Amino acid sequence: MKRKLFSLAIPALFIAVAMVSCNKEKPVTSESNEITTTKDGSQFVLDTLNSKVEWKGYKIFKSESTSHFGTIKFESGDVTVKEGKLESGKFVADMNSLTSVDLKDDTEQLGKLNGHLKSGDFFEVEKFPTASFEITKVTPATEGDYNTLLDGNLTIKGITKPVQFKANVSVKEGEVSIATEPKDVKREEFGVKFQAPAENGVIKDEVTLQISVKALEKK
Repeated sequence: MKRKLFSLAIPALFIAVAMVSCNKEKPVTSESNEITTTKDGSQFVLDTLNSKVEWKGYKIFKSESTSHFGTIKFESGDVTVKEGKLESGKFVADMNSLTSVDLKDDTEQLGKLNGHLKSGDFFEVEKFPTASFEITKVTPATEGDYNTLLDGNLTIKGITKPVQFKANVSVKEGEVSIATEPKDVKREEFGVKFQAPAENGVIKDEVTLQISVKALEKK
């Protein structure tokens, strides 16, 4: 049963998480000439009770596919707003909070799945208790369902990759909200390479992350 109930990787945040697709380019930093973000402006602090990463992972059998989905909580974060527009931000996810939602009514199976996800087979939470996403570029979007492109650095298991998310960003009096698109990232690029025996199905490399953030102006 334990082999059949292997876990499917998320992120971080991750983090969600929201991010061009993960690739082998070097992460950009706030000191590079490639980015446009600064810390100049008004500071907003993450509302951790109303912010989260949603994740979904997939297992493929010969004749069907299944999935697990769940959430990860943020432990901290902040954003900067300048002249009424999002300027920068960083969000830190608590990997110990990772849990499956689809198994919430089955305590035994939920415990097995969450334990496997947090083990050395997947996210090694004891060694890597947090994941993060740092925004390095904010670009207005003129087409599609999202009003902003967020480029940034996604860090999972100590590995950092540049990622881009489409997002809807709202800046109102005293509050910033960010809701990203569902975004596929490749878990193996972050060192999450576990596979169960072939007869138990194949865990897809792609994991879907979606980040929902609310931040309140720092008084």
